[in-house]
Amino acid sequence: SPIELPKHHTHYSSSPMETQTKQKEIIFGSKLPDIYIPKHLPLHSYCFENISKFSSRPCLINSTGEVYTYADVELTCRKVASGLNKLGVKQGDTIMILLPNSPEFIFAFLGASYRGAISTMANPFFTPAEVIKQAKASNAKIIVTQACHVEKVKDYATQNDVKVMCIDSPPEGCLHFSELTQADEREMPEVEISPDDVVTLPYSSGTTGLPKGVMLTHKGQVTSVAQQVDGENPNLYMHSEDIMLCVLPLFHIYSLNSVLFCGLRVGATLLIMPKFEILSFLELIQKYKVTIGPFVPPIVLAIAKSPLVDKYDLSSIRTVMSGAAPLGKELEDTVRAKFPNAKLGQGYGMTEAGPVLAMCLAFAKEPFEIKSGACGTVVRNAEMKIVDPDTGDSLPRNQPGEICIRGDQIMKGYLNDPEATERTIDKQGWLHTGDIGYIDDDDELFIVDRLKELIKYKGFQVAPAELEAMLLNHPTISDAAVVSMKDEAAGEVPVAFVVRSNGSDVTEDEIKQYISKQVVFYKRLNRVFFVDAIPKAHSGKILRKDLRARLAAGSPN
Repeated sequence: SPIELPKHHTHYSSSPMETQTKQKEIIFGSKLPDIYIPKHLPLHSYCFENISKFSSRPCLINSTGEVYTYADVELTCRKVASGLNKLGVKQGDTIMILLPNSPEFIFAFLGASYRGAISTMANPFFTPAEVIKQAKASNAKIIVTQACHVEKVKDYATQNDVKVMCIDSPPEGCLHFSELTQADEREMPEVEISPDDVVTLPYSSGTTGLPKGVMLTHKGQVTSVAQQVDGENPNLYMHSEDIMLCVLPLFHIYSLNSVLFCGLRVGATLLIMPKFEILSFLELIQKYKVTIGPFVPPIVLAIAKSPLVDKYDLSSIRTVMSGAAPLGKELEDTVRAKFPNAKLGQGYGMTEAGPVLAMCLAFAKEPFEIKSGACGTVVRNAEMKIVDPDTGDSLPRNQPGEICIRGDQIMKGYLNDPEATERTIDKQGWLHTGDIGYIDDDDELFIVDRLKELIKYKGFQVAPAELEAMLLNHPTISDAAVVSMKDEAAGEVPVAFVVRSNGSDVTEDEIKQYISKQVVFYKRLNRVFFVDAIPKAHSGKILRKDLRARLAAGSPN
């Protein structure tokens, strides 16, 4: 059995000023021992480090049944790197991937990594304004997409000398992805990649404000993957015989890290689904005998509710992990019944944390007993503390406070936003998550509330500040606040409290329409409530808790 670490170690921090009042920090670690992590390796080298053991095994299987072996994938990625170089992509440049799950997504991402470049990923369902905002902020040199999305970026690309490349037949003025996959890998010059170089730039609003570029480094991603799948007793046990369903969008860090990178590292087969559709989902599980299902609560809900499930053989699944949003206990129990041979558990992540903070220890090679509703135990080679949001003191077990994490896996910072970075990562290197939780007597983490304003619709981020800015731009709205409302299917949905300008009779539907024209589907307002004033603190900060309390009490107006 794994070595039992002390339940929590106590650090005494004292500077000359503080000799009188030694504040002892209560810090929690994993139940698993720390492991060696090859942090000097670039992400691609680390993912393919053991490829000689499984080079002829299937790495990716497309939804059409096309199979790419590990050797195929590794070579294609190096060709893409050479192709990017030929197109003038330099080390440190950024490419934007605007694609659903597909082999090309993976080739583009890892090709950029080999080139020493950075990938920023955007949701292909984004509106033109949303895509362009991210392309501009990240300074992307190339946008890799499908022909159907070219219209969204065409004008921006032409005006800013950005190349647009399609994985299907390209419209006029666009490149075809084969220019990358058919390049000569031998013409790619050697690249010196430093562990602190950024490899990917997902966008997240973090604890407050607008979406920001999260700088995740090679070292950070290698560390995060190792914390999950490396070592003699991995926290998330996966191996080269596993077949993993890749249905969660790779433009979301959970899927990119815990499915793609972890899967490649262990030599598993990834079955790629461009979108979730219950029938094809069940058919693929049965046909390929899928063993690992990384899901999110909405998928779990669809499985629980679908009458089709009982017609399929799902006995091959041994691991069902859920993340990105809380999974209710009832749902957990329903799904246990549907997957007779599966262990079910949750992980807890946050884009800025690289992303995984805690992972269910029932998934370990030598599993632990776990409790329903817990979202795992802190990962190895990392430290967690729970702090009182008011005093900043670290708290003992069973006392809820803000969850903080420290380790090599966390982000380097927000792109071009040192202020937001300093608000999130303190001087001692602790990342403050904006989530409220406690650690129990068995080292399991339970999340009870959110300090931050973020709304999660089916695990997708909705930043209230973004919608509020749009509402305030409306000529007949004088003030507005956006908060979450509970919803069975989505977990949470955004709703707006709006103060009309003098004499305005703008309606709920008009406001909903106004917003839905500007945003991706999951950011659309579910309801609009008209109020006389938005409750605010003296500082001018919106009192979101008051508004959420009104909703819970059923008296929003």
